Amino acid sequence: MLHRLLHTIMAAAIALTSLTACVTEEVAPNTRYGNFSFLWQTLDQRYCFFDLKARTYGLDWNEVHSRYAARISEKMDERQLFSVLAEMCNELRDGHVNLVSSFNTSRYGAWYDDYPTNYADTLERIYLGRAEDYYASGGLKFRVLADNIGYVRCATFDTGMGDGSLNEMIRTLMVCDGLIIDVRSNGGGRLTTAQKLASLFLNEPTVCGYQQHKTGTGHNDLSAPEAVVIDPFPGLRWQKPAVILTNRRTYSAANAFVMYVKGLNHVTILGDRTGGGAGLPFQTDLPNGWAIRFSACPSYDRHMTLTEEGIDPDIRQDLLDDDLQRGTDTLIEAARRLLRAKQ
Repeated sequence: MLHRLLHTIMAAAIALTSLTACVTEEVAPNTRYGNFSFLWQTLDQRYCFFDLKARTYGLDWNEVHSRYAARISEKMDERQLFSVLAEMCNELRDGHVNLVSSFNTSRYGAWYDDYPTNYADTLERIYLGRAEDYYASGGLKFRVLADNIGYVRCATFDTGMGDGSLNEMIRTLMVCDGLIIDVRSNGGGRLTTAQKLASLFLNEPTVCGYQQHKTGTGHNDLSAPEAVVIDPFPGLRWQKPAVILTNRRTYSAANAFVMYVKGLNHVTILGDRTGGGAGLPFQTDLPNGWAIRFSACPSYDRHMTLTEEGIDPDIRQDLLDDDLQRGTDTLIEAARRLLRAKQ
């Protein structure tokens, strides 16, 4: 599986490198307008979700150029320029689009700020207990709850998960009647780590999604979809019912993890719609040294549905204020009831 993913990423990198040659044949001037023009053109030629944005909220990237070009002046200082360019980037409404300078990093946060959090770290501490009450390995925290349900907190995919760690986690939790994996507020990380965790639920090589990469400078210049096939975990695997907890901050590689396991017979997704972030990010530099990071390679689920805007849960559940005040996590308790009902 890993070699297939590396092949896709390498192909995307080669394609983007060739596009870089197209963009930089004539070096853009390091002026206020030169940096604006370079940024707009880089996104115009390499960003991968223009059609989606046009359909969902009517984005017209040429109109954006006209509107923001009128705001650029060579008399602007650096922070004024950054503010305008960051605002232009946010027109894409994409959490993977970031303008990075030495004094600030732009980010679009409405994809989670406009929604309930549905997660509280104070509740996580209640369910995991004290430091000596839970296991910690491979970036995961886990324990057996009082009703014999396994609870796994996966806060990030930045940390690699070794086969030995995952095998021992399943060995510890295999006595449980059901399993909860909590990826709420997991902002992503490594796709390979998300795939490794998903492999715990597979018993045969499975097409879990598709990937494309840019092949030219046109908005629709994309390769044919390439299947993302995940091999089953080589050690112990989870065969009993499982519930995955999600919220709007479940993003990027965490969104991909949910995409990989949704639809499996013994897996239920519970919580809020994920935040999305289904574009593999790429980064390049502006003439003035600032960096622009953006979505360059779109990902789809196994039905070829784009998940950039998020993935709906199988069961919608919010964290209730009354439960929060009582020290109870509504989503975890809903998952426990569901798993007990499946026994």
